Formats: sequence, C-alpha cells, structure tokens
Amino acid sequence: MVDSPVLVLNQNYEPLNICRVRRALNLLFQGKAEVLENGRGNLRSVGAVFEVPSVIRLVYLVRYSQRPRKLTKLEVFSRDGYVCQYCGRKSKELTLDHVVPRRRGGAHSWENVVTACIPCNRRKAGRTPLEAGMPLLREPKPPRHNGFYVPYHHLCTHAEWRKYLPRQEVYPTI
Repeated sequence: MVDSPVLVLNQNYEPLNICRVRRALNLLFQGKAEVLENGRGNLRSVGAVFEVPSVIRLVYLVRYSQRPRKLTKLEVFSRDGYVCQYCGRKSKELTLDHVVPRRRGGAHSWENVVTACIPCNRRKAGRTPLEAGMPLLREPKPPRHNGFYVPYHHLCTHAEWRKYLPRQEVYPTI
C-alpha cells in the first residue's frame, strides 16, 4: 500500500508529479502538502491511523520548465490508446512497429513508430504499410505537450485523478 501512486498537484492545482504513498506521507507530515482525495482508506501504525492519500496539493508553488516527452514504449502505447494501428484490436499484448522499417532508413521518431499487435507486426514484417497492404488507422504524430502527462494505465485505475488532469489526447478506439 505504501508503494501505490499518488498524484501531486502544484499550489495552483496543476499536475506536477506522481509519487508513492510513502513520499506523500512525508510531505504531509512536514507540512508541505495537504490531502485533496483519500481514495484508498487508512494506514495503521502502532500509535496512529493515517489517511492514505490519492491526490495531494503542495502548499507552495514549484516553478519548472516543461520538457518534451521521451519516445518510450509506454508513451507510444498511451498515445495510440493501446490499439493496434493496423487492425484496430485493443490489447495489452502489443509491440512497436516502425512504419518505414529502420533497415530501409526509417527513423526511430514519433512520426515513424506505431503500436501493432503481434500478428499484424509479423504480417507486415520488413515492408512498408503500402507494400504489405495494411493501411494505418491514423498517421503517427508526436503527442501535444499540454503540461503534465499521466500514462494511460494510471487513468484506468485512478478515476479520482481525472478531475485534476487536463483532457489528454488519445487516439480514439475503433
């Protein structure tokens, strides 16, 4: 329970970070944060009972510069909504596919990487979608940077976070 994720908001209610319950409790005890949502019950110690926070807000403003998102497997899956971009099947068993294969000079970039299920990735092999006869559902593009980004799997498990987060751009499911 102390390793569960907690959404951390800045003083102005902008999402800032995701930390663990252990860190959130330390911030609360030091007077640096306040609990906004208690979605998980209580944590008991020998001498006290503590609320396990789901969302906390810092009592001071943290200034930070926005960095572009890294191109990772989880980020591509989140961008594509865990949907194969060739057949439209929603699955947890997905792979990354380069639209223009790397051996043909395709870059490892947001515009050339999509989510594919294993059968579609095998069927496409080292060809382009046009050569394989497998059109893409959506053209790949870099996700818009709208401040803090929460990976898709956290949104599915923590519904109480949604009211504090900006609407995220995710490809629609088919």
